Amino acid sequence: MDFIDQLKQFSKRVESLTGSIQTEEATKTAIIMPFFSMLGYDVFNPQEFVPEFTADVGIKKGEKVDYAIIQDGTPVILIECKSITENLERHDSQLFRYFGTTPAKFAILTNGIFYRFYTDLEDANKMDKDPFLTINILDIRDNQVPELKKFCKSVFDIDSIFSTASELKYAHEFKNIFTAQLEDPSDDFLRFFLQGCYSGPKTQNVMEKFRPTLK
Repeated sequence: MDFIDQLKQFSKRVESLTGSIQTEEATKTAIIMPFFSMLGYDVFNPQEFVPEFTADVGIKKGEKVDYAIIQDGTPVILIECKSITENLERHDSQLFRYFGTTPAKFAILTNGIFYRFYTDLEDANKMDKDPFLTINILDIRDNQVPELKKFCKSVFDIDSIFSTASELKYAHEFKNIFTAQLEDPSDDFLRFFLQGCYSGPKTQNVMEKFRPTLK
């Protein structure tokens, strides 16, 4: 079965389970572990998929991240899990602390539906504030499939993923900025268009006249 078909099948399974899952443990067992199993990892092998991985933070010893994926004896991906009922917006700070204490290059924050992929593009060994890839398992876009496939065990390569992470991250940021400008054009955005088609003075009255047209 092709990877995209596996994803579609898994998505349907998750959709059928969402109403019956209420806790973090149930989310891990029913959705998150099967997700990483689909990516080819042996989730029952503690030498490859380590639960409660210790990530000491400063003077706080014994801090544990939910899972760590191990490659050649070294953690390469940290995974922090939340209940399917929780919003992920408030939980990236915990993963941020763990990231700097291990050699792992990638971190994933998930509630079983959304998977946020992080790395350290802006400052080495310091997890970026924003993910370079966010996947909604119930609504996966076609262009996200090959990016997610790079995290499969059989093809996982740190350098390859890291080299495309920057492009993914900033393409996403550019889209967000452009979307915001379409909804509420700034003066600079409006001037950019007027420079190419309006030769008169760009007074504030002129700007306000054309702003609805651009919008």
